[in-house]
Amino acid sequence: MRHFFTLHKLGQELLKRKLTMVGTIRKNRSELPPQLLTSKNRRVKSSKFVYTADTSRVSFVPKKGKNVVLMCTLHGEGRICDQEHHKPEIIMDYNATKGGVDNMDKLVTAYSCKRRTLRWPLVIIFDMLDISAYNSFVIWMALNPEWKRVKLQKRRPFLEGLGMALVRPQMERRDYVPRTPASAAMVRRIQEENAGGLSAEPEQQEEVCGPKMERKTTRISATHTHSKALPLKCCIG
Repeated sequence: MRHFFTLHKLGQELLKRKLTMVGTIRKNRSELPPQLLTSKNRRVKSSKFVYTADTSRVSFVPKKGKNVVLMCTLHGEGRICDQEHHKPEIIMDYNATKGGVDNMDKLVTAYSCKRRTLRWPLVIIFDMLDISAYNSFVIWMALNPEWKRVKLQKRRPFLEGLGMALVRPQMERRDYVPRTPASAAMVRRIQEENAGGLSAEPEQQEEVCGPKMERKTTRISATHTHSKALPLKCCIG
């Protein structure tokens, strides 16, 4: 998924903030020239470079019939490593720095809020939550290095506390604030009854249940009455 976010526009925005980037790029990007996409009849361990004012792109063939395309805003020259693999300097820097992304993926997988879903926006939201939770843990440990020093696994209790801190306001609101006008009226009635010592009397409960039973009996008898056969009259004209 790393190559999904490698874009020329993103590289330009990072350069405005004095940040450079290097990464693999998808081969279906319209910004790539066709010379970098073809790998047929190319020699193994060969490289092709394309340059713009502040961006470099390279296509490297690690084995026959396969090529890897990278974009970089740091290197302005197509230098090739003089070792046996003859990889470009762009690929060497990418391999040296991609460990941070791999380590992040491993740490996020250990404690994740992801759920199985077919909706791709939820997948992105789950990734954002996992990465944000880990970044908050790193910031918290940087500000509080003495927090739970005796424990080896500190991330799990931190995530539990973070989850409780996020849901506690919602839990308190659901406990003390009625969600509907009907529930609000019910809460007020219960409070008034508790304050005045009122309670429903048994006679009132019987009066409430009595008419319901009578109506039910009436409906049943009416049903039986209508179900009786009626006499037929024949008229001969």
